[in-house]
Amino acid sequence: MPGRILPTLSQAEVESHNSAKSCYVTIGAKVYDVTDFLDAHPGGADLILDYAGKDIAQILKDEDSHEHSDAAYEVLDDSLVGFLPAEKLAPHTQGQKQEKIGDASTNGTGAPPAYSRTGMSCEEDLSKDTDLTQDYKTHKFLDLNKPLLLQVWNGGFSKEFYLDQVHRPRHYKGGASAPLFGNFLEPLSMTPWWMIPLLWLPMDAYGTYLAAQGFENYGALAISWLSGILVWTLLEYILHRCLFHLDYYLPDNRVGITLHFVLHGIHHYLPMDKYRLVMPPALFMILVGPFWKLAHTIFFFNWHMGTAVFCGGIFGYVMYDMTHYFLHHKNLPLYYKGLKKYHLAHHFQDYELGFGVTSAFWDRIFNTELPTVVKTK
Repeated sequence: MPGRILPTLSQAEVESHNSAKSCYVTIGAKVYDVTDFLDAHPGGADLILDYAGKDIAQILKDEDSHEHSDAAYEVLDDSLVGFLPAEKLAPHTQGQKQEKIGDASTNGTGAPPAYSRTGMSCEEDLSKDTDLTQDYKTHKFLDLNKPLLLQVWNGGFSKEFYLDQVHRPRHYKGGASAPLFGNFLEPLSMTPWWMIPLLWLPMDAYGTYLAAQGFENYGALAISWLSGILVWTLLEYILHRCLFHLDYYLPDNRVGITLHFVLHGIHHYLPMDKYRLVMPPALFMILVGPFWKLAHTIFFFNWHMGTAVFCGGIFGYVMYDMTHYFLHHKNLPLYYKGLKKYHLAHHFQDYELGFGVTSAFWDRIFNTELPTVVKTK
């Protein structure tokens, strides 16, 4: 259901709710708590309890038993409490479009499809304001009315619960920045997009100028510099997949969870926050040192070539961060509209696929491409 953020429940957990005290049923990937409806069911509670913890899609449509009316489905919609583990997408085949398994066309209801990992159905849901009070009351995760960092640190969350919740996007007050520190440090946690080119491009241009002194012609300089951009596209993919989405390899303690939240979790939790989207300069300064060392270790035989490759990579990074911002917040030309849809699907559809931001090239190479999903009528 668009805009609703509900937990993912395991099949075993659903099956455990199989009594009059707590009765869950499923239709496709959707989980419903029908405990309060047992006594009101026209056929009696026993008919429902026979299917407690099970899927009821077929029995609802069984004319021999009793074909249920639209009102029955409306009762179920009000009882939605979660989802089974993420739906799989039909495998891509040549010339065919992807359709989501378990959507409105197959689950027997008219409700819009929602992805169980995120509780969202489309990119528009990312910009729907979250009811801050109700969200905390329902999920007992983070209270967006209060500074977030200490809540993460002191929350005592298990890794499994944290990862489930942090990847269910919220939207804070029309896209404003939720409080992170709640004190004088707050401005240091926010970076406007224009600071990235303003800060890094002049230094990159100067580095390129120094590198050029060691080349006999601009053609060789250009090849080295463009090679740096190509190397960056791979680093972009590796960092996003293996560092920012370390996820299941995180240590299950407050240190690992808090570092994950600061590094990338907050972006998935509040993906439309304009000021916590590009990489803060302080974090990039930490990362840039090893890359400078790596470039000059590989090209130990030619300092100028190593510097040219490094500067090309820095330019690639700047284009990456600007592209990332524009994909979230700007209306873009036709090519970038497809890229925008692809990246936002990483947020609302499946955060374990679609790691490429500036392109899907490396996703195709490493088999992590997000399949194209078409809405069904």
